[in-house]
Amino acid sequence: MLVVVGVSLPLYLKGEFLSGILQEAHGMLFDIAIIGILIYWLNERGRNQQRIREYKDEIDDFRLWESEEAAFRTVGNIKRLNRSGIHAINLVNSYLAKTNLSEVNLQGSNLNSANISSAVMVGANFMDTRLNQTNFENTNLNNAKLVRSFASGAIFKDAYLIKADFSNSFLIKADFENAYMMESNLTGCHLTGAEFKDANLYKVDFRGAEGITIEQLSKAKSLYLSKFDDDLMKKVMEMIPELVG
Repeated sequence: MLVVVGVSLPLYLKGEFLSGILQEAHGMLFDIAIIGILIYWLNERGRNQQRIREYKDEIDDFRLWESEEAAFRTVGNIKRLNRSGIHAINLVNSYLAKTNLSEVNLQGSNLNSANISSAVMVGANFMDTRLNQTNFENTNLNNAKLVRSFASGAIFKDAYLIKADFSNSFLIKADFENAYMMESNLTGCHLTGAEFKDANLYKVDFRGAEGITIEQLSKAKSLYLSKFDDDLMKKVMEMIPELVG
């Protein structure tokens, strides 16, 4: 070792050698920093995935439990999942009655047979969501996005659906009795057997809807300024003009 140091001493005294040493040292520090950042990112990602799993497990634990605690714990987990970038959530048979989920993102979720009655869901995103047999009775869904949803047999009785967007959804045998649907978008929907008794359909857009009949529309409270395809509009004006006047 003394021999190596002795032979190399003249090089140590040259500025170029010291400069090279410093460059190598900085390069090593940069490599260590990059590796450290990568390890930190992997650890954080692992912890985040673990938290997401815990949120989903807790939703499963409260499934079918109809209580105020179950509802609010489930809502909390939904919001935490949203903050983690997760919106496609399994909420089948979940109890969410009397909760506040305004602006929540549930796009692509499964809420079949869930109880969401008397809740507040203003501006919520239900696009591409399964809502078959879901109970939305007396729920506020104003400005909600329900585009391409599957809501056959869903209950919207007494619900507030002002400016809700149902375009291209399956609403077969859905119950809209006494619902407030002013300016809702039902274009391209499948409405066979849907119930509109005493519903306020002011300015609702039915253009392109399938399965809608005069008998269904005749039960509504109002069709004032509603939009229909030409053939259906002609029948409405001939058979139930009092509802559009």
